[in-house]
Amino acid sequence: MFKVLLAVAVCAFAVSAKAQDRVTLGHARLLTNDAFGDSKDRWQTGSYAASILRGLSWDGTLPSRPGEILEYRLRAQVLAPADLVAPAPGDRRYAGVLAAGLFTHFAFAQLETSVGVELAATGPQTGIGNLQRAVHNLIGLPEPLAQGNQIGNAVYPSALAEVGRTLRFGDALALRPFVELQAGVETLARMGGDLVLGGLGRGALMVRDTVTGQRIEGINGADGTGLSFSLGGDVARVFDSAYLPAGGAATLLDTRRRLRLGLNWQGERAEVFYGLTLLGREFDTQPEHQVVGSVRVRLEF
Repeated sequence: MFKVLLAVAVCAFAVSAKAQDRVTLGHARLLTNDAFGDSKDRWQTGSYAASILRGLSWDGTLPSRPGEILEYRLRAQVLAPADLVAPAPGDRRYAGVLAAGLFTHFAFAQLETSVGVELAATGPQTGIGNLQRAVHNLIGLPEPLAQGNQIGNAVYPSALAEVGRTLRFGDALALRPFVELQAGVETLARMGGDLVLGGLGRGALMVRDTVTGQRIEGINGADGTGLSFSLGGDVARVFDSAYLPAGGAATLLDTRRRLRLGLNWQGERAEVFYGLTLLGREFDTQPEHQVVGSVRVRLEF
């Protein structure tokens, strides 16, 4: 299945390459792990997302037509019980996720809009479990036996859409409320907002991380150098999740909350982002929330 998802991504790049005027406008990468947060190796324990954004040009504003700017996204995700060796009764099952998606970003009636589709694969076919097992063996951690009861092999077509509006108060303060809809591997409706103090995102195209909701620059803007601080939060009504199937030991909660903060330093040839996200409970027997950390480093040579 990894080969299938890779083929989907390669085909997407090949299609974009045929458009002679289309160029690479930017990249977005974010590594998230609870080792950077509460360091307890559990639940939403780790993810990595990488995107390439291509289009005709970028002048600091979104185009009015969909399809002019395309985002090709690959992401991997690990969900796990709190104890990888001997999971407690009622804890969530292990899940390895590998996903490839195609998104477009545009302005619709003065609203910043992102619409896309994604194929999300689960189960041993992704190879995520084997990778985690190899890492555990390398650094001397116990064998993750919880993988023996992981979410099985499947592929879930998903559709995602987000609509937001950035309200600026001078050059150094911005507030962006948003609404998000998702159907597929997880089906939910979410609303929330993000506040930025500093230049981050000014004249840029921002990309939202699936797990944490953190927003990072996909196409660099005219934000200058210096520090920026971000604060955001959202609440979702969750209707269905392949990661917490009906009838399992862990019952999906229908409300999901996230609260996040981030610090971004922008230099002349380098950028560093570090964020912390408080993830609320996702299933009924989850005893508490968790904190994960996210890191992005960009260097220009």
